[in-house]
Amino acid sequence: MQRPVQVVELREGPGDRRFDGIGAVNGGGATSVLLKDYPEPQRGQILDLVFAPKFGASVSAMLVEVPGDGNSTQGSMPSHMHTRGDLNAYRGYTWWAMKEAKRRNPALSLDAVAWSAPGWIGEGEFWSQDMADYYVSWARLLRDVHGLDLDAIGCRNEKGVSLDFAKRLRAALDEAGFASVLLHAFDNWPDDKFDFVDQLRRDPDAAKAIDVIGAHVMYGNGVHAPAAVQEWAEAAGKPIWNTEDHVYLPGFDCLIGIVACFNENYLRSKATKTVLWYDIAGVYPIEPYAVEPAMILAHEPWSGHYRVREALWGYAHYGQFTELGWTYVDEACAFLDSGGSVVALRSPAGDFSVIAETKDAAAPQRLRVRVPGDLAQGPVTVWRSDAAEQFRHMGHLAIEDGAVEIDLAPDSVYSLSTTTGQRKGGFADVPASAPFPFPYRDTFTGYGDPAARGHLPRFTADIAGAFELVPAPEGTGTCLRQVVPAPTLSWAPDWRPYTIIGDATWSDYEVSVDVRLEAGQSAALMGRINEVGTGYGFIPKCYLFQLAADGACRLVCVNGKGDPNELIGDAEQQALIAAGGRSPGGEHTLAEATAAPGPEQWRRLTLRFEGARITALLDGGQVLEAVDETHGAGMAGLLAGTEPSFSTPHFADLVVKELDSDDPLPRTDAGERLYRPRLRYT
Repeated sequence: MQRPVQVVELREGPGDRRFDGIGAVNGGGATSVLLKDYPEPQRGQILDLVFAPKFGASVSAMLVEVPGDGNSTQGSMPSHMHTRGDLNAYRGYTWWAMKEAKRRNPALSLDAVAWSAPGWIGEGEFWSQDMADYYVSWARLLRDVHGLDLDAIGCRNEKGVSLDFAKRLRAALDEAGFASVLLHAFDNWPDDKFDFVDQLRRDPDAAKAIDVIGAHVMYGNGVHAPAAVQEWAEAAGKPIWNTEDHVYLPGFDCLIGIVACFNENYLRSKATKTVLWYDIAGVYPIEPYAVEPAMILAHEPWSGHYRVREALWGYAHYGQFTELGWTYVDEACAFLDSGGSVVALRSPAGDFSVIAETKDAAAPQRLRVRVPGDLAQGPVTVWRSDAAEQFRHMGHLAIEDGAVEIDLAPDSVYSLSTTTGQRKGGFADVPASAPFPFPYRDTFTGYGDPAARGHLPRFTADIAGAFELVPAPEGTGTCLRQVVPAPTLSWAPDWRPYTIIGDATWSDYEVSVDVRLEAGQSAALMGRINEVGTGYGFIPKCYLFQLAADGACRLVCVNGKGDPNELIGDAEQQALIAAGGRSPGGEHTLAEATAAPGPEQWRRLTLRFEGARITALLDGGQVLEAVDETHGAGMAGLLAGTEPSFSTPHFADLVVKELDSDDPLPRTDAGERLYRPRLRYT
């Protein structure tokens, strides 16, 4: 039976628009916190697979979070300005990730926006001159220290509208020499996310300040850009960008969903740039969204193991066949009659690419692409993905009688192009998976050059605040300190600064650390951490041993966010409630005591877990004990402060080991550096 043929024509028209790229977010959570600790060559391989042209995902756009010390999904990233008088170009790893991405693809566009910001900004008001100046100071460090030029910047991620701030930020950027940096706004996701465009009609100064109409979540059940918004944006010469969409699906469904998302964003909203959250899952598995929707899982820097998800090849179907500055051929972009969609683009040199997906198509269908004489007439390469095999080269098709035809199978993705050089990149030397090294010890003294590591130790993942390597207050070398002095303007509901390390399967073990508190401060040692929040809010599930400088001690069971008057949870939790009479949510003090005060002294905190018995020791002597079955296993961690106040304690000599065993030898730096001025990919 002959299949019906759907015809699209690659003819230039008045509706054609510049292609501004496809890509992924780095950040919006501390998404690369473990990637920075990977050894070479694996770290370089991961970066090659995402950013190198015609090798893996080959994204053309990168959007990063401007670090702001506050939790923004999985965790927090250290600011370049913890306080008003502070400035440091080398904290964290965002600058490093941008630099490595740009080294692999110099044509990559760089975009940025803040989720959270330090608490000193605007005396608590994000939409302030302080925040405009904060953005400019960060952009200046990128340019002057790291040689990175931003292409675009946003006002704030998903936190409302302020036309006055947009005008203020535009003026600050222009004055500082960043007039070429495009400003997009306002990057919200609810149903009213485009309502601000009506305000722009009535405010010419704001309309002049904002270069790009930005919004989130236009795919699937998301709200598309209304026709009136598209018409106004086109008349005003402002492109529409989707600065964050989501495809939270497993396996091949994620791959085809990504392509459908890219296609639909153009077809329904005329979005010329779509960026998905997020790129590389350099996070611990207990952190939110640790698998879906990332391209690559990089959970094990200690082993070097990583895994490429099918999702990466969804990006490749665009990334390896298009470049920034190409043009959407509007007349050749359409939904397919039997299900799916097709989008076509052409290059200034006359090459073309067609990307089709047949997600949930009812039957096979035939596509005929008419190719006018002003485009390349050479052979058309064909690449396909389906559930059985991803990103497979299917050979070439000839252009005959001014057209090329292809049969499209259901639930498949196709890229057709006159360009060459595509390949399914990969590496054969990926190490096997291995558990976190146990026992483990980090004294925090062995880091010769903290700036070379972004001032961060290996393997810790800050969930809120910033735990950085600093000079030891007494003696030589370095120690760890929580350096954020006050609550942040957090994107997520706030709690307290803490960082995690280790393995979620740890059950019976002993963890200890030295802590030094100043008067009025408190800190805690955490254990059996099995959750760090939902992605919007970061109250953990764990036990903690808290010590205040005045000697007050508490042993606490933390059960995440919950209503203390409501019974929630699984059957085991319900049984626990019935036996103990308390809700699974909130914080529950299991034991408390008062020890001798010890401000500005090093004190040794120890937590021991043996079945349901939990013991807390201070300076080697037992001070608290409890029996509790709420949390049976989990990671270790460090916490600073008591809600709502932050503390800035020093920490040293973290040890995790078996019960009643000797301390292991400390792990040493061995010359590890965050940034290596060497490009692996050629």
